[in-house]
Amino acid sequence: MSRDYDVIILGSGPAGFSCAMQTAKFEKKALIVEANEHYLGGSWINTGTVPSKALRETASNIFNYNMRFGDNDGIKPYDRFKMRDVLRYKDSVLATENSEIKDNLIKNEVDTALGFGTILDANTVEVKQEDGSVKKYTTNYILISTGGHTVAPEEFKVDQTTILDNRTILNLDYIPKRLVIIGTNVQAIEFATIFSALGTSVSILTSQDDYLVFLDREVKKEFDDIIKDMRINIFTRSKVVSVGPNPLRNCTEIKFEEIDSGDLHVIETEQVLYFGERKPNTKNIGLENVDTILDEKGFLQVNENYRTKTPTIFAAGDVIGHPGLASVSFSQGRIASCNMFGASSLEMDSSIPYGIYSIPEIASIGLTEREARQQSDEITIGRAYYRNLTKANIAKKPTGMLKLVFETGSLRLLGVHIVGEGACDLIHIGQAVLHYKGDIRYFMDTVHNYPTYSEAYRVAAFNGVNRVHKSGVKYKNLISGQ
Repeated sequence: MSRDYDVIILGSGPAGFSCAMQTAKFEKKALIVEANEHYLGGSWINTGTVPSKALRETASNIFNYNMRFGDNDGIKPYDRFKMRDVLRYKDSVLATENSEIKDNLIKNEVDTALGFGTILDANTVEVKQEDGSVKKYTTNYILISTGGHTVAPEEFKVDQTTILDNRTILNLDYIPKRLVIIGTNVQAIEFATIFSALGTSVSILTSQDDYLVFLDREVKKEFDDIIKDMRINIFTRSKVVSVGPNPLRNCTEIKFEEIDSGDLHVIETEQVLYFGERKPNTKNIGLENVDTILDEKGFLQVNENYRTKTPTIFAAGDVIGHPGLASVSFSQGRIASCNMFGASSLEMDSSIPYGIYSIPEIASIGLTEREARQQSDEITIGRAYYRNLTKANIAKKPTGMLKLVFETGSLRLLGVHIVGEGACDLIHIGQAVLHYKGDIRYFMDTVHNYPTYSEAYRVAAFNGVNRVHKSGVKYKNLISGQ
């Protein structure tokens, strides 16, 4: 049966965009339906990943400048720089990225329809446009990549003036001297370090026992020390009671209580930034008209090929839940397209790198030390501290570490964990060795440019081998592979 399209994609974020690009390479016809009438790219380009990382880049540069040249004059970055100047760079990046996504869609002959898409059946999508007009399109396949949203808090209202979210924080016209962040997801930690780098006094409130609990414990401890040095206060196991103005002191007042003791506390601030629980955008898109399964949190369930219970309908990105990373969403969308059009042998590597764009960055791949020791007693750790790297000292960025987790006997690499400058780029060296089941001798046998941060791999590898040697294994046999 002839249909209008080979695939209709709901949502133009990383999963939807990559699915469209891969579909075009198969010489198939794709339509992207985007609910936002003003831009393509979803939160990936416009309100999430790209703008926050652009802001981070500017804040990091200001922080570095202040560390090198301005730390002794007593002038805070928020007095030296204006928020409009900080955000100007972010705006230029968004303009470039928006232009790039449009050019790619045009070049690859991918059609777009701005409007709200609803699935009518397994092969039909209805699009309601802003002017109220409705169009129907038929298709062989449908990809649901509608993303997610933050659940509104019950204790207060996010008014987008004093209490902001990840979108409106990017439109401030001044750098606040005080900021309270409610929530401790990855974005919350990123923004905490960004504003701290701009001189803002930052406090974080969370009901959780801790933050970033999935990290390797030693790397987490290193980052804890960094947070303390940046004077970011984190109040764990705390419940927000109310948020409101204090007209007498001309500030915003947050009342919170300690969950364990019930003690009440008050923090004064200029701005509040809220990060709540993320939920998938699955309402009103017509799931009741097809056969799909949602988990207890509302995320779409898919198989290893990103296919839902309905054979013609796939899903990818934040709408299917963990890990909720743009990098992973790109691969999911591409693999979904491959499975639609006959390249089903492709699959994603099970080892996925995590990147946290805080200041400094954190990155991780493979097993943590704790996970590795749960599987075997024959585990050794190699460490390299940034303070011992010439590059880090030249750049005046001596804070951080790179940690290797490997099998004692075979030296096979099991995990890499980094906190420090360039961590999100450095992690891919370890990723390549992990993917090909290599061992840490690779880092010792290859020449690393000097001075670089990547030298940390060599230092950590020798550090680990020395530990094995001291445990009784002959050093000569280790490095020769005997």
